Amino acid sequence: MDLLFICRDALEDSLLSTIAMAIEARKANAETGIVFTGESVAALSGQSFDWSPLLRDWGTRVRVSRTATEMGYPLAKAWDARWTKPLQLLPAARETGVRLIACPLWSKLLGVEERLPEELERPDMAALIQELRQSDKVIGSY
Repeated sequence: MDLLFICRDALEDSLLSTIAMAIEARKANAETGIVFTGESVAALSGQSFDWSPLLRDWGTRVRVSRTATEMGYPLAKAWDARWTKPLQLLPAARETGVRLIACPLWSKLLGVEERLPEELERPDMAALIQELRQSDKVIGSY
């Protein structure tokens, strides 16, 4: 893989940034993937996402949600840009060819393997370590 991003935070803005960068890298013909670990695994399995403190106010969230959706990163609900639906970013990334990978360690630690979205690959630890070793660049917490 050319670029492998790591998304560990359960923050919508972090998820958006990481997926947007991975999509853009893929559009530029880079073989790209994202490993979801830690808090992001918990949020993807049904816990709630949050926003970074400086982006948490309602006006900022609405602006980011609306603009991201207009840019092709579907963060807003289709019927109302005031509300976000972060999980709909996953199919958009997969359709572009971005590999989405659930960290086997955190999936197991949290006991959430069965609750993770279907878009996520579920490798074992040996396969994930191999991906990390073979990736040209690994970028954490974008």
